[in-house]
Amino acid sequence: MSQTSAAPAPAREQWTGQVGFILSAIGSAVGLGNIWRFPGVAYENGGGAFLIPYLVALLTAGIPILFLDYAIGHRFRGSAPTAFRRLGGRSGRWLESLGWFQVAIAFVIGLYYTAVIAWALSFFVFSFDLRWGDDATAFFVEDYLQVSEPGFSLQFVPSVLIPLVLVWVAVIIVLALGVAKGLQRVNVIALPVLMIAFLVLVVRALFLDGAGEGLTALFTPNWAALADPNVWIAAYSQIFFSLSIAFGIMVTYASYRKRRSNLTTPGLVVAFANSSFEILAGIGVFATLGFFAHQQNVAVSELEGISGPILSFVTFPAIVSEMPGGTLFGLLFFGALTLAGFTSLISVLQVVSAAVQEKFGLTPRAAAVLLGGVSAVLSVIGFGTTTGLITLDTVDHYANNIGIVLSAVLVTILVTWVFRRGDELRFHLNALSTFRVGRVWVLLVGVIGPLVLGYMLIQRIVALLIGGYEGYPPLYVAVFGWGTVLFLLAAAVLMAVLPWRRSPDDYVPWPAYEPAAAKGVGR
Repeated sequence: MSQTSAAPAPAREQWTGQVGFILSAIGSAVGLGNIWRFPGVAYENGGGAFLIPYLVALLTAGIPILFLDYAIGHRFRGSAPTAFRRLGGRSGRWLESLGWFQVAIAFVIGLYYTAVIAWALSFFVFSFDLRWGDDATAFFVEDYLQVSEPGFSLQFVPSVLIPLVLVWVAVIIVLALGVAKGLQRVNVIALPVLMIAFLVLVVRALFLDGAGEGLTALFTPNWAALADPNVWIAAYSQIFFSLSIAFGIMVTYASYRKRRSNLTTPGLVVAFANSSFEILAGIGVFATLGFFAHQQNVAVSELEGISGPILSFVTFPAIVSEMPGGTLFGLLFFGALTLAGFTSLISVLQVVSAAVQEKFGLTPRAAAVLLGGVSAVLSVIGFGTTTGLITLDTVDHYANNIGIVLSAVLVTILVTWVFRRGDELRFHLNALSTFRVGRVWVLLVGVIGPLVLGYMLIQRIVALLIGGYEGYPPLYVAVFGWGTVLFLLAAAVLMAVLPWRRSPDDYVPWPAYEPAAAKGVGR
């Protein structure tokens, strides 16, 4: 690959300390999926029994691959494309394309994730006067989103467009301020506020009539479900998507850590904090659903919309309208949803910003304006129109269930089997961290991870090819579903062949890997 300049890179940005990194990593992991996805997934896959495969998935795939991301980002000190190019060495510079594949995933997710935050921000304002009235479904689908049939539309929805633009302005400002003054400062402020608000919400929910029935529905174990392979796949899927792994976020975040930085212990804190928040969200959501079922005089199992956007923007508004002190409950819920989404969003877009900065020699401010401007336009065109909800659903499914899982399969196989870097990264982790990983970590990353994730990927591809997606027209799915996958692959190849403004190979890795001194470490 040609280099247009060998100018030395500027000093790399860094977190101010370990607390700032941990809070930022937790802020990235705790997002919309914790609140609207985990409770429904747990309920539909064995209730209390689901916690067993969930914990197994956390220990055998979630934490090991999280450590892998940390090790790659910290050892090779760069954004995803830079780090993977350096990992590949002289003969494996093509591995940069894997990094750009992850960047492309983050770019696509940022486009539609912003739209959901805009919805949450709107409903936070609507909570002051319970504007959705007596029919929350009609308000969300018809009045607010003005949903039309699947297709491509340029009929913009003003009620979505205004908050969407506001969110993008906020994103550009945070990214332009850089790692310490932007991302870290937002997370240090937003994460404690989010936790306090959600704790208040959960405590209030526990004292609602029918809350006990809701919690019973969530946690009553269905042991027979453990014999269903799909339940285990659901557990791995939830852990995987929730921890923000395998699409560049934790690689990028770890690259901003100082040389002598403990990596594994903060990783455990992040992983268990994320899972704790998911369980807390499950308690709050199902206590509230129990109240709703009690008011409707039906069983919790008879309720519809217990996960996803329908839970957040239809079911919860309907509940808020019926409960005493509903306005405060609505403000807390949609405020927490907005904060959780925003902290995750800036981490997703920092993946793209960091890669663009390093590839083209841009400052954080220039990268933020360029990235934010282009993304905002695409986001408005794609998700600020009357087809935004359906397009979002389709793109999200293909980017997550095919894009991210494919990325994880490739990373685990290439790093451990093709380039044989497993032991080197293990020694790197152990040379810096108080919690040491043994050879079993390489086994989990190089064998268990690819097998489980590969099975998930093949199963999902076959199901989509045979049955389509959600009954949407085949042409629509081909354009917005499979088209998303093709875009990810094309972007990875195109960006990898473009010349670098500054050489990514002119660096010295952290001198943490010393085979002779580290012999036997972590066994």
